[in-house]
Amino acid sequence: MTRIAIIGAGITGLACAKTLKEAGFQPVLFDKGRGIGGRVATRRADNLHFDHGAPYIHTNDDNFSYVLRGLIDTGNADIWDDGTGRELIVGTPGMSSIPKGLAAGLDVRLGTQIIALRPNGSGWRLFYDDVHYDATHVVLTIPAPQIKGFLGENHSLVKLVSDVQMSPDLTLMVAISGNPLNTRPMPEGYSLVSILQECQKPFRPQSNTTAWVAHANKSFTQAHLEGDLPSIASKMLPFLCDHLNISNDCVTHSVAHRWLYSRVVKPLGEPFVRTPNAKLYLGGDWCIGSQVEDAWNSGAAIATDLIEQGL
Repeated sequence: MTRIAIIGAGITGLACAKTLKEAGFQPVLFDKGRGIGGRVATRRADNLHFDHGAPYIHTNDDNFSYVLRGLIDTGNADIWDDGTGRELIVGTPGMSSIPKGLAAGLDVRLGTQIIALRPNGSGWRLFYDDVHYDATHVVLTIPAPQIKGFLGENHSLVKLVSDVQMSPDLTLMVAISGNPLNTRPMPEGYSLVSILQECQKPFRPQSNTTAWVAHANKSFTQAHLEGDLPSIASKMLPFLCDHLNISNDCVTHSVAHRWLYSRVVKPLGEPFVRTPNAKLYLGGDWCIGSQVEDAWNSGAAIATDLIEQGL
């Protein structure tokens, strides 16, 4: 009996599981976190939503576009016209609604951290807590820099992904009393590379308090990456207030988030790698690029390859 275990319930893992499910398989996803979707995430505070990872999805891939259209039909997503002429897709009421829609009908086991992966006859044994799960095939969708620590530096697949490079990101989530105007372009070399007002997106709460998400530039991130989150927030906040031309007194909520593996600097250049016997696969956005569609295409490609093996 074929038993496929997918480690990581981000977009790559969900794409793989959904494609396999549609082909008649019953894959199981394991994720150590409390939520799914990876960087396609939403943080909530009071009645506000902060899309503190991927702010939207823009895709030119027909297959992924078809999937997103399905999420629009189910009410998990909508089209956002940001005035640039691009067709952007956002989750409703937050970006986390997109992975939730993708996970419908899938066996997802959250709060389950796989601590070891060992060969077991013709397959694998996954260890977590005081129990284990036996699988014939395993798909590992963690960030490339973490694979060495998971499989061990001598594993045959580790060398294949050793050149992949990813960079971190520091994000600031702020609630502001009022609705300040933000029409100035971001100055070159500014410590923040983007500032987005969340209520501009469809189906976001509209009130006298507005939610904003800002991302730090590369140099600021490198300088403050190891700081504690309250300290990072306090250092990013003055730049946001300055750009919006408001005082700190207008800020009612300020929290930072650290993404250790946010951007793909040097991708693998192919959608996945696997062992010759097709029992272990590695995939993620890092295989192709930094976009959400890259994560999706990697997972879908893994599923297609598994199916072609004649399981």
